[in-house]
Order: sequence, then C-alpha cells, then structure tokens
Amino acid sequence: MAYKYLVIVESPAKAKTIEKYLGRNYKVVASLGHIRDLPKSRMGVDFENDYQPDYITIRGKGPVIKDLKKHAKKAEKVFLAADPDREGEAIAWHLSHILKLDNDEKNRVVFNEITKDAVKNALKNPRNLDEDLIDSQQARRILDRIVGYQISPLLWKKVKRGLSAGRVQSVALKMICDREEEIKNFKPEEYWSIEATFKKAKNVFDANFYGLDKKKTKLPDNKAVENVLEKLDEKGDFDVTKVVKKERKRNPYAPFTTSSLQQEAAGKLNFRTRKTMMIAQQLYEGISLGKGGTTGLITYMRTDSTRLSDTAKQEAHEVIVSEFGSEYAAKNPKKQKNSQSAQDAHEAIRATSAMRKPADIKQYLSKDQYKLYSLIWSRFVASQMKPAIYDTVRVDIEQNGVRFRANGSQIKFKGYQLAYAETKKDKDNILPDLAEGDKIKLKTIEPNQHFTQPPARFSEATLIKTLEENGVGRPSTYAPTLETIQRRYYVTLANKRFEPTELGTIVNTIIGEFFPNIVDVNFTADMEKDLDAVEEGTKQWVEVIDQFYKPFKEEVTTAEKELEEVEIEDEPAGFDCEKCGSPMVIKMGRYGKFYACSNFPDCRNTKPIVKKIGVTCPVCEKGEVVERKSKKKRIFYGCENYPDCEFTSWDKPIGRDCPKCEHYLVQKKTKKQSQVICSNCDYKEEPQK
Repeated sequence: MAYKYLVIVESPAKAKTIEKYLGRNYKVVASLGHIRDLPKSRMGVDFENDYQPDYITIRGKGPVIKDLKKHAKKAEKVFLAADPDREGEAIAWHLSHILKLDNDEKNRVVFNEITKDAVKNALKNPRNLDEDLIDSQQARRILDRIVGYQISPLLWKKVKRGLSAGRVQSVALKMICDREEEIKNFKPEEYWSIEATFKKAKNVFDANFYGLDKKKTKLPDNKAVENVLEKLDEKGDFDVTKVVKKERKRNPYAPFTTSSLQQEAAGKLNFRTRKTMMIAQQLYEGISLGKGGTTGLITYMRTDSTRLSDTAKQEAHEVIVSEFGSEYAAKNPKKQKNSQSAQDAHEAIRATSAMRKPADIKQYLSKDQYKLYSLIWSRFVASQMKPAIYDTVRVDIEQNGVRFRANGSQIKFKGYQLAYAETKKDKDNILPDLAEGDKIKLKTIEPNQHFTQPPARFSEATLIKTLEENGVGRPSTYAPTLETIQRRYYVTLANKRFEPTELGTIVNTIIGEFFPNIVDVNFTADMEKDLDAVEEGTKQWVEVIDQFYKPFKEEVTTAEKELEEVEIEDEPAGFDCEKCGSPMVIKMGRYGKFYACSNFPDCRNTKPIVKKIGVTCPVCEKGEVVERKSKKKRIFYGCENYPDCEFTSWDKPIGRDCPKCEHYLVQKKTKKQSQVICSNCDYKEEPQK
C-alpha cells in the first residue's frame, strides 16, 4: 500500500498503537531502540579533538537500518517520533544521520501521551531536532564511557575480571557501604517509656509519660523510671491540667514522578523497580481496549515533574464531582513543588484520561497492569481533591509534678483519601470528653525498656529516594543503576534490603581512595546540574567534560602506579572434596559464593552453598532439609540428597508430625501472619502475627 509519510518510533508496541490512529497515508515502523553507539571494543572518544565520539552501527542492527532506508525512500517526508526525553532526542538524531535527512527540515515530533489527539497534534506541529538536548545526552554518554573504560580495566587488572565502575552506580554503592558501616559501628542506647491507662467513668484511654515539673524529661535507665514511680500515688486522683483541641489538615500527595512511582509501587504493590518500569512502559505504549481500540493509558513514565496540564485538571475535576461529589473537588488545588533537581520537561505521570476509571477497563488489563494503573489513576485524581481534615485533641494529666500526655484524633472529612488510601491507615483514637480540672483515676501503669535501633539498610525504594534527594542520577537512570550493582555482585538483596558483598566493599574502597570525586555525592550532583545546563543551552558540553577529565586523568595515572593487586582469599569450607580428597574452599563467582575444590584445575568439583534448617527430610529420613531458590529467586525447601530424594516444599518443614494424620507439619507464611499447618490434612495451630 502506498504511503506519503513515514513515522519512526523505538518499539513495535508503540508503532502498532500509533499506526491505528493514522490513516493510510502513514507508515509507522520501529527502530528497536538505538541504532548507533560508541564501540564496545575500544574507548571511542577522541581526546585530542574535543572529545569527539566515534559512533558505529550497533551490531545486529544492519537489517533494521536497511528496512528503515527502504521505507524512507518511498516516503515524501519522515517523522522521528522517539520518546520525549534526552535519550529519545539522541535516537532521533542518529536516525536523521543514518537516513541522511535534512537537519533544517522540521521532522521531530514529540508527544507526552500516546492518544489519538496527542499524536495527531504532534504531527501537525513538528520541530527541528533540539541540539542542546542531543549535546546533553552525548555528554552523559561520553562521561560514562570515560569513567567506565578507564576505571574498569584497573579493577579487572587489580581485583577481578568482569568488574565495572560508573558515575551513578559508584555513588549508589558507596551509600550502601556507608550504611553498612554505620550499622556495624552502631552502639545501642538504653531508654525507657512509661505507658499508663486512665479511667473516666466507664471510659478507658491510654497516655504516655511526658515529663517532670512541666518539662519534657527523658528516661535513660530504670533508676529514672523508679524516681518517677516513687512520686505517684496510684490510688489517688490525677488532674486534667490542659486540653488543646485543634483541626489538622493533611494535603493530598502530588501526582507521580518516576521516583515516587517506583517508591510507592514498592511499598503498596510489592513491585521491584524493574517490574514497575516494565509495566509502566506497557501502559504508556498502548493497551487494546476492545471496541475502544488501542490507546496509551498513562503519560510518559520518565519524568521528574509534578505538573499537570489544564485539560487533565479539568477532566479530573469532572470525575471527582461525578464520583465523590462537588464538596470533594478542590477549587484551587495546591500547586505541588518539584524537587530542586527537577527539569519539568514533561507532565507528571498520570492517566491519559481521568474518565477512564480502573474498574471500567479491568477486563483488558493483566493483574499487574491493573494494579499499577489503579495506583496512577488514584494518585492523579486525589491530587486535585480537598485535604483530609482531622479533629485532634491533646490532654495533659498530672499528679505530684509528674505529667502524662494523651493524644486523640478523629477524621472529620476524608477529602482526597476517598480516592487514594494511605499506605499506613490512621485509626481514629477517640478520647473521652475531658475538661481542664477533671479528676480521673489511674487503671494501670507499665514501664518498658527499649534500645535505640541502628539505621535500616536501604531497600530499592529508599535508595532511589536518597539518590533523588541528593540530586544524583535522573529518572531514567535509577532502575538500570540498581540492576547493575546487583548484576556485578557488588550488593545482594536480603529480605528486600541491600547488603554489600565483600567484592562490593573492596571496589568501593578502591574507588573512594583513588577516585574520590566519583563517589562524592556533591560532586556527582553538581555534575548533573552542569549536564542539565547543557540541555538548557547555558553551557557547552565540551567544557563540562574538559573540567571533569583533566583532574580525572591524573587520578587514573596515580592509581595505575600505586594501586596494588587485591587478592580475594578463598575461605576454607571445613570439609574435603569427595572426588579427590583435597580441601574444599568457598569461592566468589558471578552469582555469589559457592564451594569448589582447592585442587582446581586438576579437580573441577563444585557445589552450591545451601542453608540447612536443622530438620530431617520427612520423606527419605536420611538427609537434611535445605533452603534453595527457584529461577525466579523464590525460596523453597528440598532434601540435600536430591536427586536421589525428590522431596520439595514451598512451606518450611518444622520437624514435627501432625497429631491427626502423622504427616509432617510446615510453617505457612503470609504477609500478615505465620501459621503451623499440616502438609496433608486440615490441622492448624494458632497463628502468630
């Protein structure tokens, strides 16, 4: 079929959606991402000629380029419709070069959402390629290449082959290592609290010790607690000395940015960062809605802006009025502030139409797509609603100079919470009607000993939040950064928290000693600002790279001379090889630690390291039950004598038999509780929360 116009996008899914919006005059094809890049086998940067990059066609992209050229020859005009960000602009620029398009001709089209109106409007208003955007992306690519290709060979030579270093990943690794050091050096401090229950008529309520002689007082030890308790007459009256009633507002959250979506999807949906971005990409590129056709359900998902278009606000307002009532719609929604490092190039992540309610399209979405779309839609709509309002009361209770304080709150107006539920639900804590001068009685009093806790290890969500707060990285870099440090085995995820490996600690120490700027948070944040300045056209990209490279080159020279080889010593495994009798050792491989024969390469015996749970196999009754991981990293339990014994269980055997049928009992865990059940019959024990 003849066509006049060729539209080139990155992905086939995006191409499929867009082609359905356009008539027969248009042909939409995909470049399948980048078609040119720096060569993998060498640096590809000319240091003698203003850091000019030497781009080559990516291996395997020959047939794609051949097809693109064939399609372009048949078209009167070519439109480059890659994503609306730096990366997309760079892809469009490389396509323009390969296809020999006229740079003075307006052939770049951008749209923030893949809907019929947005795509058609973009094609009516093409623009020239943005050279500042291209320079900014090129500068990032060259900087990352310089850091990676000059530090990585040093790590290969001095530590272990296959290692890498990068601007953002090195800072992320340092944050994880520093947190581990904090935890290691943490010294817990004792402190106490006193919880009391008071009674007025038939009403009972809780209060906590506040202080002595009208001053807030800490309780560092048991002696301080005894001093307080000695002052009290537990059978006497306590006076209500102060009652403060207030109204408290809780404002709605801003619509999602990339990082806040990743954080909230982790907390509410239990999604890993990579999974969140993969599903968001599907929702952005388009979903078939039956007779409604294929459409993009959310706006572009790589953004650091919380801005909404006037059209989106108006649509959200109409939905709020029809769904919840006009009293819930904010007349002038609070303008949300972007983070300091935000560029505000795109809108926030929102539903392309507030009218497209999650329940109405649930049948067309996968389970995970529905969950994420519901989260995005709800947050978007809630951001245009009125605040939630709470009635709060604070009551001070005293006797002999000892003050207790009770706090109560009750929701008065749900506001935005009708659309967007809190992760941690605030339960109403209703106090009885108390007035200053009231006499009340003490029912119970209980001192409790506590110890301060070390800072928590980073989860994916909290690490992204910390990187963003420090101005390190940008929306498109968070997910790949976390993936890289795990793939290189610099860190592992244990109970969804990052722990540095021995290898990660060694790499962090080396980079910190010889390349301090690379792991310096402020330096990296300033570098991001400089790169943003290139994008805004206020700085030249060559100048930014030159300022970085001159001191960095000297650090590389110093490291080459002074960095000594690091030998990662094998740990003794404590048993001998069953094949040759030599001692077995623990080695570090690409996927973690494993047992290997010390007589390598003469003996190549290896074994995985498994965790025994101290329970005899209930099937063969010879081997021990060990903890294993499936291909999808899910923990299951099996016999150490596999494959001779094929016992496996998703639930953990506990070493006891069922009193009803004598089959083995297992510990069944859910998000809310743990319960011992029978593996065969309906026997259950009392659940533990």
